[in-house]
Amino acid sequence: MLSARSRDCGCEERRLPAFRWEPRLRLDKFLFFTRLVKTRSLAQRLAEGGHLRIDSRPTDRAHAEVRPGMVLSFPLNDRVRVLRIEAIPARRGPAPEAQACYTDLSPPAAG
Repeated sequence: MLSARSRDCGCEERRLPAFRWEPRLRLDKFLFFTRLVKTRSLAQRLAEGGHLRIDSRPTDRAHAEVRPGMVLSFPLNDRVRVLRIEAIPARRGPAPEAQACYTDLSPPAAG
């Protein structure tokens, strides 16, 4: 129960900021769902190898969460891939659907 003094203080009621849900997914699942690797175990090995970076910070955790807007960089098939995540896939779908989930920022392959 509020006292008369606390009711008349003129303070506004404090409210917590509204919860904003952002789609996110484990790093290994993202690599697998977007068809960057053939199997989820290969995705885990790539993530835990210590050569993958999320927003330029090294990570060695396959369970690290990724969200749209993050940038991944990692060596794959004798070149460095740099990808910006555009969307979180719900499943491992066909290749065009998977490629729509990221933008490739990689430098052109030396030919």
